Amino acid sequence: MNSIDVNRVLSQIRTLQAQAGNRPASAAAAGAPAAEGAAANGFSGLLKNAVDSVAKAQNTAGDLQKKFELGDPNTDLATVMLATSKSQVSFKAMVEVRNRMVSAYQDIMNMPL
Repeated sequence: MNSIDVNRVLSQIRTLQAQAGNRPASAAAAGAPAAEGAAANGFSGLLKNAVDSVAKAQNTAGDLQKKFELGDPNTDLATVMLATSKSQVSFKAMVEVRNRMVSAYQDIMNMPL
C-alpha cells in the first residue's frame, strides 16, 4: 500500500489554517457573528472539517459498495475500489495527524517548568 507523507499532510493543514486566519476585513466587520466564525475557522473548526470529510468519504465508499453488491447497473467495480481506497488513505492520514498531535501534547506536558 502507499506510505502517507505525514509532513506533507501537516503542511497542508498549516496552509489551510493560515488561509482561515487571513479572512477579508469585510467578514471581520460583521460584528458578533464574526467572533463565532473566527472560532469555527480556528484549529478546532479545521479539525472538525477534516474529520467530517473523512466520514463523508467513508460513507460514500460504503454506499457505493452496497449499491454494487445489490447489482446496481450504474455502479462499476472500479468506482467502488477507487472510493474505498480514497477513504482508506484519508483515514490513515487522519490517524497519523492525530498521533502527531497526541505526541506533541505529551511532549509539552512533560516539559519542566
